[in-house]
Amino acid sequence: MSIEIVIFFYLAIFRLARPDDKTTTLNLILIFLLLIYNITGGLLPDPKLPGSFFLQEVIAYATGFITPCYFPYYVYRAFGLTKLKFHVYKGVYLFLILPYCIFVFVFWLTGDLKDTQNLLIIPVLYAVWVIVSLGKAIRHKYNYDFSSSEARQEMVVLLFSLTPWVGLPITTYFDLGQAVEALITNIGFLLLFGLQVMRHVRVVRFEHEKLMESEQRLRSWNADLKDEVNKRTKELEKINEQRTNNFINLVHETKTPLTLIKNYLDEYITKYGTVEELNVIKGGVDKLTADVINLFDLERFSKGIDTYKHNQVSDFSGILRDSLPLFKHYCVKHKIECSTCLDEDIFVKADPNAIHRIVNNIVENAIKFTDPDGEVLISLTSQEDEIIFSVVDTGIGIPEDLQKKVFEPYYQIGYKNTSLQGMGLGLPIVKKVVEGIGGTIFIESNPAKMRGTKIVITLPRYKPTDKDEPVKEVDSLNKLNYNFNYDELSDSDYDAQKRTILLVEDNIAMINFLSNKLRLTYNVFGARNGSEALKKLFEMSVMPDLILSDVMMDKMDGYAFAKTLSEQDKYNHIPIIFLTAKSTPTDRLKGLRLGAIDFISKPFSFEELSQKIETILDSIVRQQKAILSTSIAALKTGKTQEADNMAQSSLLRFEQNSKLFHLTSRETEIARLIFKGKTYKNVAKELFISEKTVTKHIQNIFAKVDVSNKVELLNKLSK
Repeated sequence: MSIEIVIFFYLAIFRLARPDDKTTTLNLILIFLLLIYNITGGLLPDPKLPGSFFLQEVIAYATGFITPCYFPYYVYRAFGLTKLKFHVYKGVYLFLILPYCIFVFVFWLTGDLKDTQNLLIIPVLYAVWVIVSLGKAIRHKYNYDFSSSEARQEMVVLLFSLTPWVGLPITTYFDLGQAVEALITNIGFLLLFGLQVMRHVRVVRFEHEKLMESEQRLRSWNADLKDEVNKRTKELEKINEQRTNNFINLVHETKTPLTLIKNYLDEYITKYGTVEELNVIKGGVDKLTADVINLFDLERFSKGIDTYKHNQVSDFSGILRDSLPLFKHYCVKHKIECSTCLDEDIFVKADPNAIHRIVNNIVENAIKFTDPDGEVLISLTSQEDEIIFSVVDTGIGIPEDLQKKVFEPYYQIGYKNTSLQGMGLGLPIVKKVVEGIGGTIFIESNPAKMRGTKIVITLPRYKPTDKDEPVKEVDSLNKLNYNFNYDELSDSDYDAQKRTILLVEDNIAMINFLSNKLRLTYNVFGARNGSEALKKLFEMSVMPDLILSDVMMDKMDGYAFAKTLSEQDKYNHIPIIFLTAKSTPTDRLKGLRLGAIDFISKPFSFEELSQKIETILDSIVRQQKAILSTSIAALKTGKTQEADNMAQSSLLRFEQNSKLFHLTSRETEIARLIFKGKTYKNVAKELFISEKTVTKHIQNIFAKVDVSNKVELLNKLSK
């Protein structure tokens, strides 16, 4: 019995380890019934134990019957003996459980156990039937073929192990004694358990072999995959290197013609003077030169090649002082206050051109992103063995989550566009240059709390010796010339005899070029982005006949602008031509779906653009004449219908204008109540908000609509 208990706990642990193994569950139930049978068979009947003789005998016989009842189900499930299905679901109930119930009833009536045992003849005969059925079921399982050792083994062990258990009623009927019963049944169980262990060993060994095969295949597959990945990686690296080399070669070859153009242009201006057109050309050449140099230098840095030779001693103070007059000039022109705090005699062991590049880029960005009436503070100080160069502005600022991204190549924050549009290469190159000198650069900015950005660069300070000759100025050939153009847009004087065009473009040079060309024939109005164009449309005294719009702009791009116009009944009839560098089929299709009638890619010919504008406007005039003629003819024949919605209500115009000025739902709700004559206090009471909140919303509304009081607001929103 001790062995059986050990086996029981072993099976229980194995069942916890493999909960999906159903055979283990069947074995657990079997050995549990065996333990119960051995306990009750060994203890009962016993006058010292509680319970009557009748009850103890009933329990003892019950355990002897339950185990044989379970065996047909056990072999049916554990060994797949499907031929025993009748005995599992019907036989045990008819020939074991029912006779046992009759046995108990008769024993209770007569009290004579010996005579009552004669009723066990039915289970005895049934046991013989089950044993015969067991042999047939095994033969059926193996298709009557016992050539395999597994089939013969299973046949013999099942018959020898299950026959004592199924024949337990025979042992009880002939009263062979408890010792004989226990010996026969336990030997049978051990044989059965041994068979199960052997089957389990075969299954585990088979699973192990399959696992090893799978592992071997996985290793082989991983090795093949690794080889393929390495092969593809090398191919991609080779292709990428080839593309990079081609790109560098292209940039390098571009530098030569740009140098010739730049020098001949400078020479021509020096000899014959300049005009506005030449200044525009020179600014474009200078910017293109700077972009090409940045591209070339960035690729060199990415390959680990330092553009500069830091074997000279540079006078940081002198180089910065030499650059300040140019930047102060731009600050004055843009109405920015420029303050400086510079220490003298600050030296650094670095290429003077690298220092000049750092200064120009950082100060340029500060001016570029600072609005008029703002401030820029340039500081150069020393602290022990460090140089601290910082530039502080009062611009829009850089959110904390973007402060690392601005040092990534080609990444730009499009807060504000001027004619000095970059490629997102300045700060990445500055970071590479600073790190090459052994310094650091970091940004301090939190737009959520306060406007402005502070960029701080620290470099190792150098103390020159008598042999050193510090460089104070940079060669003019190495200076990057920037053209800050902050000219205001000027609309042409309205001429009723001319048709009207609205230009939407964020590049000042481009919009001035187009405006100067087109205003000879048309009335031209300009805007720098979609949001500004919407306000311009609202303020214009005449509806434009055509809109020329760029696509890539800040605040509101061309696509968003076109979509907003398409939702406004007042403006959705105005034809739009997109002028843009985005010329992929997807971009063109998107623009045409938004209602654009043409899509002209940059660079373009002005003559071609002019001809398209004239053709489109002439076509519109012809359509208008055709519609007018049709309407007059319909009036004469009496077939006209009353025009629908000749004038929209004041409230409808108010709703449309609220969308036009991008008022939020809460702002529109407040403006609607103001439109109805409600006071701030009444608005707050009706909307269940504070009067202070209402005042804050009204201030936002005034800023969006560009008004200063309620009267102007109501006039604009109901226009």
